[in-house]
Amino acid sequence: MQVTTEQKRNEGGFAETMRVIVHALVIAAIIRTFLFQPFNIPSGSMKETLLVGDYLFVSKYTYGYTHYSLPYSPPIFSGRIMASEPKRGDVVVFRLPRDDSVDYIKRVIGLPGDRIQMIDGVLNINGVPIKREPAGYFNDVGENGATQRVKRWKETLPDGKSYYTLDLVENGFYDNTQIYTVPPGHFFMMGDNRDNSTDSRVLSQVGYVPFENIIGRAEVIFFSVNEGERAWQVWRWPWAVRWNRLMTIVR
Repeated sequence: MQVTTEQKRNEGGFAETMRVIVHALVIAAIIRTFLFQPFNIPSGSMKETLLVGDYLFVSKYTYGYTHYSLPYSPPIFSGRIMASEPKRGDVVVFRLPRDDSVDYIKRVIGLPGDRIQMIDGVLNINGVPIKREPAGYFNDVGENGATQRVKRWKETLPDGKSYYTLDLVENGFYDNTQIYTVPPGHFFMMGDNRDNSTDSRVLSQVGYVPFENIIGRAEVIFFSVNEGERAWQVWRWPWAVRWNRLMTIVR
């Protein structure tokens, strides 16, 4: 059967399209594995720093690579390659120690060897209370549109890193805790929404996080929709998107 010029052109166009698609997929896989991975925020444990409906990029290279950096996390090696430890105050994504199929995002509060304790709602690091100042109120808008005024505090860590935390209730369950001594090779994580965060204070659920479980550092919010909205519903973007949060740096 004789192949016409038009058929050859069509076959060549299809092959070129497939090559472009394959190249794009390979580049995307390399970026996702070694540079940046997108994550979305499903809960309010990091309010007001991160809100439900935020979409952010996490840098994979900041702390080096573990097998959790790879797609599907195949256990082909242990430890970290090109390791660099997180700094106190970094917001990081990590795999939950008791179930490494689950991603969590919290703030690094305790480094290996630190002693961490909450006393009357004040964070104490190595026996010294950190600086904590009233910072007005945060208007927390829920999925039903109702607004709740929540007390806000500005915390400053010993190295000068500052951020805001929320205080939903007075004398919350984890406002007074035991002393947690962070083991070598582990980190102590806490959510900024202190009364609504399951974090390292809950040893049976999260506890101390191995360095190997840390995936990367939260860098920038590239997209954000109101709680209860769906990012794929493009027709609702004009009033559903939080335009003021787009391309903001995570601090």
